[in-house]
Amino acid sequence: MTQAGCFERACPRHGASSYFVALKVLIAITGASGVVYAQRLLDCLAETGNEIHVVISNYGRVVIEQELPDGFRLPDGITSHGLKSMNAPFASGSNPLDAMVIIPCSMGTLGRVAHGLSDDVLLRTADVMLKERRKLILAPRETPLNLVHLKNMELLLLAGATILPANPAFYSNPKTIGDLVDTVVGRVMDHLGIPHGLMPRWQEEKE
Repeated sequence: MTQAGCFERACPRHGASSYFVALKVLIAITGASGVVYAQRLLDCLAETGNEIHVVISNYGRVVIEQELPDGFRLPDGITSHGLKSMNAPFASGSNPLDAMVIIPCSMGTLGRVAHGLSDDVLLRTADVMLKERRKLILAPRETPLNLVHLKNMELLLLAGATILPANPAFYSNPKTIGDLVDTVVGRVMDHLGIPHGLMPRWQEEKE
């Protein structure tokens, strides 16, 4: 899976003269399987000119060691924050982000966000996003789901969050794991409102 090719070919309708307002986005990585989704998303967002921040949970770091044998890459221009950095500017409702994505999102994190726990900067920021009516996207990767999981998702949906499960699409006949990853990352970027060229659209006409 290559690092390039996310944004420069993403939107041929938007040229250099297009009006661009940078978004402030936090990518949070937790201890669910699927860290490759977060890595690919960060690689793509680094090309967009937006202001991108990262925070990783304690167990998220363990999963990174298990699932990314080549190590985690923090692209240039992206700012990393410690989990206990409560002085991060976006931990306050007076300086909220435009969007936050928790990817992959463990069921433990999802449950804590749903019930308003905020004892670290990841959870506090998610709480800020909900109370300030900003975009919060959670990408859980878990199966099967029990009733507690579903009720927690219901609470988050009612609070205004977007639940975007890490379910790859197959209609584009993906050839590699990277192709499958891009179908999920592409949908996340859709919901962030950031143009991309990661995947073909359903029934899109070929030029």
